[in-house]
This record gives sequence, structure tokens and C-alpha cells, in this order.
Amino acid sequence: MTEDRMALVELLQRSGDTDFLRAVAEAVLQILMEADVEGLIGAGRHERSGERLNYRNGYRDRTLDTRLGALNLRIPKLRQGSYFPPFLEPRKTAEKALVMVIQEAWIGGVSTRRVDELVQAMGLSGISKSQVSKLCKSLPSRKRGRSTSGCTPFSPGRSPATGRICGSTPPT
Repeated sequence: MTEDRMALVELLQRSGDTDFLRAVAEAVLQILMEADVEGLIGAGRHERSGERLNYRNGYRDRTLDTRLGALNLRIPKLRQGSYFPPFLEPRKTAEKALVMVIQEAWIGGVSTRRVDELVQAMGLSGISKSQVSKLCKSLPSRKRGRSTSGCTPFSPGRSPATGRICGSTPPT
């Protein structure tokens, strides 16, 4: 607990920084995660205890987007099982929507390089070709196989002959 207070004192000393609120939010969330993990494990960090139920195994980085900006969090990992902070959502709705837009563009025949331009136009930093491919691997197999000859039922992609998007319903 003393270490946590020292970290907060350092933050208060840097109160002239423009990212003060963001830094305080990161520190508070980090302290909450550490306390939560200590409760799950049954012992503090580097503490030897007979009541210990598990051991820590480093951290994994996660970015949390807030009104204060992007918060860089270090989520503690456990040797057995996993820990996920209760204040984070596993997948946000906006993130799911972005994945669906990327998948629909890919199904519609947009190249992976053009999908990167689409993502940048939406205000994000971009996405690599391999990330697009990984996101589209989760699609059902009937949607993954793009048609190269002509439109047949359940063959998404663009028809080279007509340029029409295959696998979609015709406009009414």
C-alpha cells in the first residue's frame, strides 16, 4: 500500500503535465487491479504465504479508450486460470461493429489494402493485411470462399463478369 501512495504522490508532483488526469486514471485503475489480484491469489506481490492459492505470471498490456484519451493498462496474468478486470468489457460494441465493417468489406470484394484505407477514413490508425485476414478467418466457410467465376448461391465476392457483389440479395 505504501508503494501505491508513493506512486500517487509522484503523480501529484507532476500536476503541471497536460496528461495529469489521464495519468491519475491509469494509476487508480492499476491499483484497483493489483488489489483485486491480491485478493484472488491470497497473498501480496512477492509475499510468501501459506494461504496462497495461485501465483502471478507477469502482465499483458491493454489500451482502454476513455474520454481522457487512451489509457495504457498492465493487466496482471496468473499462472493458473486467468484474470480479467471487472471494469473492462471483453469486447466493446464499437469494436464489434468495426470488425463487422471490415468483414463485410472483405466479403464484398474489397482488397485488404483498401480495407486499411477504409479504417483510416473512420479515424483509426489503420489495420494491416494480416489483421484483416485474421478477422475474416472467423467467418463461416461459405462466406470465406470468394467466387472467381460467376455468382452462385452462397458464393460471396464480386463477379468478374458483371462486377456485381455475389451472395447478396438484389436491390428491390
